[in-house]
Amino acid sequence: MPEQQVELWNQLDTMLQCVMELKTEVADLRKGLEGIVVQIVKEVKSSVEESQKATRKRRHFFMRERSDSMSSSSIYFSASAGAASVYDGESEGGYTTANAESDYNGETDKETDRDTEEEEDDEEVSCATVKALRRDSLSLDDDPIAQLTTELPDDEFNLLLETSDRLHTGTIQDHTEGFQLLLSNKPMYKEKKEFLWRLARSYKDMYEITEDKDEKQSYAEQGREEAEAALQRDDQCAECHKWFAVLTGLTSHYESMHGRLKSGYIFKEHIDKAIALKSNDPMCYYLLGRWCYDVSNLGWLERKAASAIYETPPTATVHDALQNFLKTEELSPGYSKTARLYIAKCYKDLGNNSAAQHWAELTSKMTCVSNEDINNESLEEMLETLRE
Repeated sequence: MPEQQVELWNQLDTMLQCVMELKTEVADLRKGLEGIVVQIVKEVKSSVEESQKATRKRRHFFMRERSDSMSSSSIYFSASAGAASVYDGESEGGYTTANAESDYNGETDKETDRDTEEEEDDEEVSCATVKALRRDSLSLDDDPIAQLTTELPDDEFNLLLETSDRLHTGTIQDHTEGFQLLLSNKPMYKEKKEFLWRLARSYKDMYEITEDKDEKQSYAEQGREEAEAALQRDDQCAECHKWFAVLTGLTSHYESMHGRLKSGYIFKEHIDKAIALKSNDPMCYYLLGRWCYDVSNLGWLERKAASAIYETPPTATVHDALQNFLKTEELSPGYSKTARLYIAKCYKDLGNNSAAQHWAELTSKMTCVSNEDINNESLEEMLETLRE
């Protein structure tokens, strides 16, 4: 069964790679089409300008001939006092010659008008073609992807999300691959909240991977921006609130004491909202437990600073922290080694040494199941203290 799952994931990865290659080919095609459109517009415009020049010359020639005919015909009309038409002239008699010449000139004028109208029609058609091409060209410039490509179907978007979720639970290499995968798809899905909060989560993964302090700060800040963008699109999404809180907590490491206190308040606000929207997420209760434990252990100076910032500064007790850690264990037994360590610490702080030793023993028997467990260098040292 595990081998079948691995094979299925490999096939899904291959499909996703094919989709990415297709997107690249479509982008190349778009660039080629844009060049063709520009060239067509230039050629049609040049053709229309030449046609207009020729039409003006021809129209000037016909106008001169028509003027001569009118001056010749005017002699006969002056002899036919008040003749209004060919038929009127014939009814009065004696003006056949004059009327015949007038008929000839009239036919010439009609042919000239027809030629002119045909030229104008050609110009209108050509101009309409140019306008249409310009309109298409502008639409390509404004939204080329919308004109020449279509968004991937929902099932392919879902495949992208599933792949991201799988890579998030994998190795460091998987985290890096997942991060690059999401970054490469951001132009296509930057308006989708499901994509954005996963991208924020991936920034958090990269924060944990890197050891460079500047890179850590950059990942934390950029991740917080992505989480905030997700929240702006849907403030009723538990995952959006959760990852915004997580990234806010990370960015607070690079702030002053006052900044950390403000960030702590924001953290608590969004974790509470995440729990209200999704009450069975063990991670949210673990994060809330950590917040409660940290607040319960604030020093005198930090409490004074919090009182200066807030009329009613946030408060929490060790008992509040314990209840949240126990809720985490209830929803997901063995959620993490660090979570069980904090349960033991809470019992120790509350004076229940037997319970503290019991949970310390449970913790020591666990393997590291989270990045926090792996990166917590003082974990074993704290366990030894709790066993005493």
